[in-house]
Amino acid sequence: MPHFDYTPPPYTGPSSAEILKKRKEYLSPSLFHFYNNPLNLVDGKMQYLYDENGRRYLDSFGGIATVCCGHCHPYVVEAVVNQTKRLQHSTVLYLNNAIADFAEALASKMPGDLKVVYFTNSGTEANELALMIARLFTGRHDIISLRNGYHGNAAGTMGATAQSIYKFNVVQTGVHHALNPDQYRGVFGSNGVKYAKDVQDIIDYGTSGHVGGLIAEAIQGAGGIMELAPGYLQSVYDSIRKAGGLCIADEIQSGFARTGSHFWGFEAHGVVPDIVTMAKGIGNGIPIGAVVTTPEVAKVLTYRNYFNTFGGNPVCSAGGLAVLRVIEKEKLQQNAFVVGSYLKERLSALKEKHEIIGDVRGRGLMLGVELVTDRQLKTPAKAEILHIMDQMRELGVLIGSGGFFGNVLRITPPLCFTKEDADFLVDVMDYTMSKMGDLQGSSCKADYA
Repeated sequence: MPHFDYTPPPYTGPSSAEILKKRKEYLSPSLFHFYNNPLNLVDGKMQYLYDENGRRYLDSFGGIATVCCGHCHPYVVEAVVNQTKRLQHSTVLYLNNAIADFAEALASKMPGDLKVVYFTNSGTEANELALMIARLFTGRHDIISLRNGYHGNAAGTMGATAQSIYKFNVVQTGVHHALNPDQYRGVFGSNGVKYAKDVQDIIDYGTSGHVGGLIAEAIQGAGGIMELAPGYLQSVYDSIRKAGGLCIADEIQSGFARTGSHFWGFEAHGVVPDIVTMAKGIGNGIPIGAVVTTPEVAKVLTYRNYFNTFGGNPVCSAGGLAVLRVIEKEKLQQNAFVVGSYLKERLSALKEKHEIIGDVRGRGLMLGVELVTDRQLKTPAKAEILHIMDQMRELGVLIGSGGFFGNVLRITPPLCFTKEDADFLVDVMDYTMSKMGDLQGSSCKADYA
């Protein structure tokens, strides 16, 4: 593992077993954890995490594409602590510079006339608000989203989400799910325009001919780091706008410089949305989200009293502004591009070596490695991915999983990730896959610990 000059203070809290016991007794049974032997993380610094015994791990998941600046980045921590000491909460009924300064800085990162910001507490809440705004502005209820997409777990966003594992049997109305422009498993390969015809068909055959809008991720995160086929968004944006709808870009995972080539994922597709939603990377772990739209569209919220008690509170706003400044000052977008491109090249080379790798995809530091047991049939390697994740954890690398079949390794580390980190990640993955025949993996730990 690359050298890192930090030693966490000794941990004196409860053990993993004690925490797990309390979690089972007092927290929702819906909560699940990675690994058969769950990991108790007690400290973090930049791209590294530490367990209760002080062991260091390379964080290649970033708290589900959330930690962008790095764990406990000193500038972000200082901004949050200083604001907490001065004023923790006041509500937007009073003036405070923190929310105004952050909104101004955020608007400066947006294209076109996207300059009105409404702060929320999460990505789900941001998407809920965006869907409501689109319906209010157009006066139409029908929304189109993409199969395999994930937009949240509340009433409206669950309807827009299109993976059965995330959908409960509750009323979900007014959403049509279009054919996913899947470049790996899709029937049209990388031809985005052919996939886009399904959206026009939905408008023609499934609605009155007029819609409220479209919501889509440029790169589907929970869907397995699935980048939409080229030409798709341009074509469907055109169809949606001709049908009177608004285009919503869900940037909750792909935003804030993660893709490297651009600050926002949608920019790589040459489109400008009417509404942009964001969360996760906006706060580097602070619970905050936002909806950004145009002044014209934003007016619809003045027709009634729409209020959010905690959205844009001083502490979260101060932290969010600090995150933007760190991304710019430390050139994290450039780093995501350079290191992400290098990492993708190394992963692609690994694909030539290991038959279990069916696809390597994504941009910047938002990458996916799809595992299959048969490349021709593209059979999902559901059991194998669990073994690989577990063994990589034993060797000091934490990595995520996702995709409809749960067979995609999700690589979304903090944007301060280095080439040395990338090498270590790939070397560990290579070693683990080479030892797949040895399910005990008894000799692995000694080589990389």
